[in-house]
Amino acid sequence: MSGAGELARQLCGWFGANARELPWRMAAPGERDPYQVLVSELMLQQTQVSRVVERFRVFVARFPTFAALAAADEGEVMALWAGLGYYRRARLLHAAAKAVVGRHGGEMPREMAAIGDLPGVGRYTAGAIASIGLGRAEALVDGNVSRVLLRLEGKALASDDPAAVAFAWERAGELVRAAANPGAFNEALMELGATVCTPTAPKCGECPWREACVARREGTMGEIPRPKTRVARTSLRFECVVLRDAKGRVLLEQRPVGGLWGGLWQPPSVEMVGTRKPAAGELLAKLGLPEVALAQAGVVRRTLTHRNVVMRVWVGAAGGKMEGRAWFEVGALPAMSSAHVAVLARAEAEVGD
Repeated sequence: MSGAGELARQLCGWFGANARELPWRMAAPGERDPYQVLVSELMLQQTQVSRVVERFRVFVARFPTFAALAAADEGEVMALWAGLGYYRRARLLHAAAKAVVGRHGGEMPREMAAIGDLPGVGRYTAGAIASIGLGRAEALVDGNVSRVLLRLEGKALASDDPAAVAFAWERAGELVRAAANPGAFNEALMELGATVCTPTAPKCGECPWREACVARREGTMGEIPRPKTRVARTSLRFECVVLRDAKGRVLLEQRPVGGLWGGLWQPPSVEMVGTRKPAAGELLAKLGLPEVALAQAGVVRRTLTHRNVVMRVWVGAAGGKMEGRAWFEVGALPAMSSAHVAVLARAEAEVGD
């Protein structure tokens, strides 16, 4: 293995000249607000940086501290998370803020055990908070970091292979402990994987570790890491009824807190088993809706991490109070998944045709 100290120096030098300007990088690593580190890291999980940038600014402007977020209504938190998906992260962030206020007086604890005990904070996020927010020499490993380190040492393993996981954490720990600025090193390591040592077509000529990289020397960058074992996707099918009243408001219901799209709002919907498609009257009866004329408005399809979702859209007009449901102005909708926003858009297009 190459010397940890020299590798750390090379990478931090590269980062100083090439780091992207991002709103959560307004202060130097190790001097950051741990609250903003936690917010940015949870937002960035499985979400593109470009989508996070604007949401982050709005979110921390409204909730600038753990105390402000802890005191907020969950509905407002979810609404400001809209567009990022994976809404369970928003609930965990909200719960983490409450835990920091309730257990630690509103200040991020410095002990790794206490940081890792916060809701939504796993080993990676704890390492990010400790190093980037608190200046501690703690390792972190995500998909980008694992890929970089496996290529650096020429280990042809899948990133989810237990041997690869153990190696990546051990090597990341050696490197961060050798760095003069642990937070800057960890950010640089993630940045290298995100912008240079990419899954396909890595820019090896721009890499500060190109001379030390075994995969580059052996020409095996495209083979490392090996593919993960594919998880079979399940298929889900929903019938969604979009009803508007005389004021143009749309009828919505809130999903159960647990499970897919937990706690978010949607048009009245029912999950169907099998391939049989219900008629309008049967669907209205299943949903406990009044007998109104319905028209089909097409289909919305979404591919989620482990699911293929098909949503058949119906449109109609109704009015009055609906038990367990509420009418909302189209310009003031509560927190909804992007899939259900697409359902409303599909219904609107049908009405406008």
